[in-house]
Amino acid sequence: MRKWIGGVFVGLVLTVTATVLSGNAWAAAPVREPVLSKESQKCITCHRETNVNIYQQWGKSKHYGANIGCYECHQADKGDADAFKHNGATISVIVSPKDCSRCHAREVKEFEESHHSKAGRILGSLDNVLAEVVEGNSGMVTPGFPKGVSAAAVNGCWQCHGSQIKVLKGGRLDAATWPNSGIGRINPDGSEGSCSACHQRHSFSSAQARQPENCGKCHMGPDHPQIEVYNESKHGINYHANKDEMNLDSSKWVVGEDYFAAPTCATCHMSATPDMPVTHNVGLRIKWNNRPVHPKLAHETDAKWGLPSAAITGDQRRENMENVCVACHAQGFTDNFFIQYEALLDLYDEKYATPGEQLYNAATAVLKRAKGNTYAKFGQMIDFTWFELWHHEGRRARHAASMQAPDYTHWHGTYELAKHFYGKYVPELEELIEANRQGPAAIEAAALEKLLHEVLGSPNHRWYLGQLSDAERAERELQREEFLKRYK
Repeated sequence: MRKWIGGVFVGLVLTVTATVLSGNAWAAAPVREPVLSKESQKCITCHRETNVNIYQQWGKSKHYGANIGCYECHQADKGDADAFKHNGATISVIVSPKDCSRCHAREVKEFEESHHSKAGRILGSLDNVLAEVVEGNSGMVTPGFPKGVSAAAVNGCWQCHGSQIKVLKGGRLDAATWPNSGIGRINPDGSEGSCSACHQRHSFSSAQARQPENCGKCHMGPDHPQIEVYNESKHGINYHANKDEMNLDSSKWVVGEDYFAAPTCATCHMSATPDMPVTHNVGLRIKWNNRPVHPKLAHETDAKWGLPSAAITGDQRRENMENVCVACHAQGFTDNFFIQYEALLDLYDEKYATPGEQLYNAATAVLKRAKGNTYAKFGQMIDFTWFELWHHEGRRARHAASMQAPDYTHWHGTYELAKHFYGKYVPELEELIEANRQGPAAIEAAALEKLLHEVLGSPNHRWYLGQLSDAERAERELQREEFLKRYK
């Protein structure tokens, strides 16, 4: 019998069970038709000639083995926004999570309650303002965007986060919003998300979805380099060295039973352990949301978005992740890892994020007073400097520590935080103060100067002013002498 760690999954599982069983059976169970439908047979007659690659991918899939064909996934009702007639059938190009839920109800419900499905909510956010205004323009004109839209947003942000699909006359899809497999895509049927973001068409291979490269399409780069971090970590090293021992095609794929060599992203965040089932809600094993300026408990983000999983606290989510860890590691090893990781979060927040944000708010007050109606976000270098401190360097340090990647934690994380905090941010603040000692923003500049003096005089930063105490200097000297004795 399986046990539930801390009772964490009980409420969620009972809710899902009640929902799914109300349809007489586990609707999430694979559907196996006795024969391929006449509609799908008709599709194949043509598409195996015109789209042989798709036909072959489908032929290797579990859908093929279950006699689930083209029509079963692409069928549409006449009144659907994106429906159109095609050789006598009413179909839609887009297969949304709502469509997938006809057979995979449990998986879709879990996904809909996850952060992944809400990724499209970036539309209109600060990040998207960067792509739409700062980086881009309105030069891409389509029927769905007659006033134009930024190609930087279309080709960048929207491809990971998802676009809001716009349907044109006759069921055609607007070029600015399709093709798109962004994981938070807003579909014409009102559903959020794209199953094919992870389960690539038309093979829908579990082995492919379980590999770290699958997540690396989006989870990479300067602001969230999870794939680079993973590859540097012992987990990534062991995976690439022992990939042939990972048993990736196993239907069950339980860590500690079916494979031992290494975990992948799916192992830790989604896949089964001896005590927990598979989940498509990737947030249920993550205690800390490290995307914002300050580390935030993940269930608080869920509450903000009105998700039922807000009832599962951060500590319960940590228990879930520990349940994955102890499938391969001792409990003491796991406990000490979390102590190290959360100490890094405290360091980042106390030394950089909290004072950095206070200084930025005070600097913005100076700029708004000085510039009046001409003030524009990202209209001055200090906006970029602060944004990259928390959004790039601060995230890198936090994400790297969470996945045991020392080089990214230090050289790409805390080192660059320190370098740019003291080498760019502080000088830019000082220049802003000096430039506004006189004039309409003099009061705000004086307040910023006072705050900067307090921050730099605090225990975390007074070294910068050469103000270490005698005791601190003595301790540093003692450590230096011990180092020299050890390596002489």
